[in-house]
Amino acid sequence: MIKVGILGYGNLGRGVESALAQNADMELVGVFTRRDPASLKVASGAPVYHTDDAEKMKEQIDVMIICGGSATDLPKMTPKYAEMFNVVDSFDTHAHIPEHFAAVDAAAKKAGKIGLISCGWDPGMFSLNRVYANAILPEGKDYTFWGRGVSQGHSDAIRRIEGVKDARQYTCPVESAVEAVRAGENPELTTRDKHTRECFVVAEEGADLARIENEIKTMPNYFDEYETTVHFISEEELQRDHAGLPHGGFVIRAGKTGDGSRKHIIEYSLKLDSNPEFTGSVLVACARAAYRMNKEGQTGGKTMLDIAPAYLCAQSGEELRAHLL
Repeated sequence: MIKVGILGYGNLGRGVESALAQNADMELVGVFTRRDPASLKVASGAPVYHTDDAEKMKEQIDVMIICGGSATDLPKMTPKYAEMFNVVDSFDTHAHIPEHFAAVDAAAKKAGKIGLISCGWDPGMFSLNRVYANAILPEGKDYTFWGRGVSQGHSDAIRRIEGVKDARQYTCPVESAVEAVRAGENPELTTRDKHTRECFVVAEEGADLARIENEIKTMPNYFDEYETTVHFISEEELQRDHAGLPHGGFVIRAGKTGDGSRKHIIEYSLKLDSNPEFTGSVLVACARAAYRMNKEGQTGGKTMLDIAPAYLCAQSGEELRAHLL
């Protein structure tokens, strides 16, 4: 039985908790929170601890799944806890993955642990498909489209702006760009050509709306390269119209083989009713892989590109070869 801890109990933490219930080889040891543990009721009834108590439980937990935001939480939390546990996170700020990896790699190697970062669907599942498609069609172009759906990372980044009470951010693919790629036209597309971003924001009473809108639209790595629309709405409207967390997207590679006259399209897509529940399911599978890799003596920073697919599955090699190969 693989013993798992969840650090952070927001939407993603609850998604991980739900996923663990579907994996018979894994056991939830406890949920760790920065809040008062007595104030937190978890769906599974698992024990709740303060994050300050995590270090005392190093021998009781095989893998700690860290469920924080990529903007400010994970850059500090994942290296910190990689010094104590095998860790898995869903860091999704693509531009900062190299430096985040370096910090986690150093901490995990020092502790003899695995630090598995950027697990989810993008980065994560989409990353795997980009790598496979590039290996198979070395002459070609990659295209990634997200949405229409709620980005948890971008929503979290907006909520951290002073004067913002709550927010949802939708990533929307530009349909004309998607169709051009599927048609094999291999268009040259900028970031702005592929997606738009739509933000629904509940502001604190008396907040400077113009400042908030400007901070959103100019935020580096999140909004500054996109056509972004900001709507200020009431808390009631947000709960009524934007309570769900759907998402999805496409990874497409258009390539050529032979003398270049034969075209091929590789497409992988996701349609998700719940972004956090799906991401939580990926994190749980990756926790299994991190545990197995560390048991074999591997240490240091890893991504999903470093995981042999069989390590993700509860089934044995014999079962996989008989039923899924």
